[in-house]
Amino acid sequence: MVITTVSSRSFNQDASGAKKAAQRGPVFITDRGRPAHVLLTIEDYERLAGRSVTLSEALAQATDFDFEPTRLGDLGLRSADLD
Repeated sequence: MVITTVSSRSFNQDASGAKKAAQRGPVFITDRGRPAHVLLTIEDYERLAGRSVTLSEALAQATDFDFEPTRLGDLGLRSADLD
């Protein structure tokens, strides 16, 4: 784990660089030389918070996936005859 420290000004000028650094470890953001904030990935935050993600939350975060359910006929099953 790499700990990175950046000033508020540097963070404002290069937020994407700070996000890349957060992939390697926490990024401390300083105000007047003193740590004021910490930037973490969501995975690191959830691990620290001891919070697990529910299936519905994970699905809500998914942005692009293919879903093609198997048709019953493809499984060799047929509809129930209720007559």
